[in-house]
Amino acid sequence: MDNYNADTYRLITDYFPALPPEIADAFARLGGLYRSWNERINVVSRADTDNIYCRHVLHSLALAKFFGELEDGTTLMDLGTGGGFPGIPMAMLYPRCRFHLIDRIGKKIKVANAIAEEIGLRNVTFQHGDSGECHERFDYVISRAVMPLDGLVKACSKNIVTVSRHNNRYAPGLACLKGGDLRDEIKAVRRPVVEVPVSDFFSEPFFETKEIVYVPFVK
Repeated sequence: MDNYNADTYRLITDYFPALPPEIADAFARLGGLYRSWNERINVVSRADTDNIYCRHVLHSLALAKFFGELEDGTTLMDLGTGGGFPGIPMAMLYPRCRFHLIDRIGKKIKVANAIAEEIGLRNVTFQHGDSGECHERFDYVISRAVMPLDGLVKACSKNIVTVSRHNNRYAPGLACLKGGDLRDEIKAVRRPVVEVPVSDFFSEPFFETKEIVYVPFVK
C-alpha cells in the first residue's frame, strides 16, 4: 500500500477498530483498486480519486453505523450502485448478509463486479438494469444520491419485504445517503421518514451536510 492509501485507510480502522484481519486487508486494498479502475472507467469523480476512503468508502459505511448489527441472512439491495457504493463496503463489513447491486450503466457494474472478485467477496450479486427488472424482495434497499426521495421510495417499494424476517434494530425499509436541504424531498413522501446526520458518526468536515434518510416499510 502506498503512503496515500495507508494514511487515508486509517480512517476506516479508526472508526472500525475491530475488523477481522482478512476484512481489514481487503479494505486496505480497496483504495488502490478503485484508483486503478477509475483510470480506465470513470466511476467516481476524477477530483475524488484522492478522497476515495473518506468520500466513498467511509461515507458508505455510515449505513453500518446506523444499522449496527445485522442478523445473518439479512438481504440488502443497493439501488443505483454505480461503481459499488455503498454496496461493496457494506458487503465487506457484513460477510454473512447478502447484497444485490444494481445499476443501469453496464460499465459501472463491470467495475463493481471486478473489484468484488479481486477482493474475494462472495456475498454479492450484480445486475445491469433498474429496479423494475428486479423481482426479488429484500429486507432493506440502500442507496446513495440516486434520485429524489419520493421517486426512490416508489422505485423500490416492490423490492422490500412486507413482513419482518429478522430481529434487526430497524424494520425493513429504505436507508439512503443524501446531502443538502432535504425538506421538500421529505415533504413529498407519504411515509414516515427518519433523518440521522452522518456527523453523528464521523467527524470529518465532508460529512457536516450529509444525512442518512430511513423510510420504514414494515411497522
